[in-house]
Amino acid sequence: MGTAPEILTVEAMTAADQAAIADGTSGVKLMEQAGRAVAEAIRQRYRPCRTVVLCGPGNNGGDGYMVARVLKRRGWPVWVEALAPPTTPDARAVAARWRGETLPLAAVERPADLIIDALFGAGLSRPLEGAALSQARTSHLAKTPVVAIDVPSGIDGDTGRVLGDAAFRADLTVTFHRRKIGHALEPGRSACGELVVADIGLGPTASDVVENRPSLWRDKFPWPTAASHKHARGALAVVSGDAFHTGAARLASRGGLRIGAGLVTVLSSPAAAQVNAAHLEAVMLGVFDNEQALTEAAGRADAVIIGPAAGITPATRANLFALARTGAALVVDADALTVFRDKPSDLFSALDRDDVLTPHVGEFERLFPGLLASSPHRIAAAQEAARRAGAIVLLKGPDTVIAAPDDRAAVCLDDAPWLATAGSGDVLAGFIGGLIAQGMDSFEAACAGAWIHAACARRFGPGLIAEDLPGLAPTVLAELYASR
Repeated sequence: MGTAPEILTVEAMTAADQAAIADGTSGVKLMEQAGRAVAEAIRQRYRPCRTVVLCGPGNNGGDGYMVARVLKRRGWPVWVEALAPPTTPDARAVAARWRGETLPLAAVERPADLIIDALFGAGLSRPLEGAALSQARTSHLAKTPVVAIDVPSGIDGDTGRVLGDAAFRADLTVTFHRRKIGHALEPGRSACGELVVADIGLGPTASDVVENRPSLWRDKFPWPTAASHKHARGALAVVSGDAFHTGAARLASRGGLRIGAGLVTVLSSPAAAQVNAAHLEAVMLGVFDNEQALTEAAGRADAVIIGPAAGITPATRANLFALARTGAALVVDADALTVFRDKPSDLFSALDRDDVLTPHVGEFERLFPGLLASSPHRIAAAQEAARRAGAIVLLKGPDTVIAAPDDRAAVCLDDAPWLATAGSGDVLAGFIGGLIAQGMDSFEAACAGAWIHAACARRFGPGLIAEDLPGLAPTVLAELYASR
């Protein structure tokens, strides 16, 4: 597997800071480097304007004093409003070098064109109160842009959740070294606005949780060679629903074909075969009328998708067990997840570590009741679900998480709101199944499929429907191919 930037806990980030200090870099120097990075990000995006820096008592406030110093030297009209005097040695040392105006927070109603939130960093563990809370509420209503240092104050850096009644909402957030979980998960991710991750010279860090970027899986992408032929590029099968519910399987099959699978077959009941035959071209059609026939029809497939419009019926349960006997990797979606809501352990007993479950939040709750609510965040919930299921779990959402039974996890960070349309998840299953069929590791295939899926949606934009997605894949694939 390739490498991608880690997503850290607050504890891991603190450890990275402490390691740098132990190696001889002073805390004051780190604070100065952080402040300069924030000031530079601001100067790249805004012209000099009336700027207020809201400084808290801790190291986040110390960063703020440094930002004020840099901007003042650059000729910006800037002043500090302090929630309380600095309480840490490093923050006191940096604040002592600030020669500009300092006022108590919210004591004077002075108009500003830019607000810098340096009240509290990612390690805050209590709700905002008093003047800080009032400022946070104002940040949602006022048109004045807000720049947050590290994380918008009031956001839990380890979960992305709002602590208490309100948190700041920023237009730009500058954090240091790596994203924290609070930057990656909603609602913290949206509260950050644009996120800049600044290098302040810290050493290597390690985490099981990473950003889902092409660097994670690009080197393992199953590109064809001059010697490739259709039989060498993998066989994918998709189980169709009944005669009135065939479209979802065709969307998945087209997704699998566009992502590169050499042979794609829709497996259909006799009653639905005629409907499917009228719509299929490069995708082939297979017919089965019982579990044994399904096992035989899927026997040569490298991967099989079951669930899209399959029906929440005993037949879907039986078909999943029949497919599990083939040895093909399974992509289990939609109805094939919900049909096991009364006894999820039956599903888990049939799975292998190369199988992939693709639930949205409702389906996840049916298979893992209470897990989302009891977990600190979505990443931890997906990791625990993958351990219980013994398979890859892709938890869909605006902050999609892919987790493996060995605790590897990747978070999708690029927004694609246009995917909120019927059938888009069927195409995602097709992308993942098509990559697995070509021999890609299932975790990496799920990560790549999710990234490509979102990239297709962003390329199209407003008006996207699921039928558009497979046709958008070639352009995204061509860009990936060129960037090898």
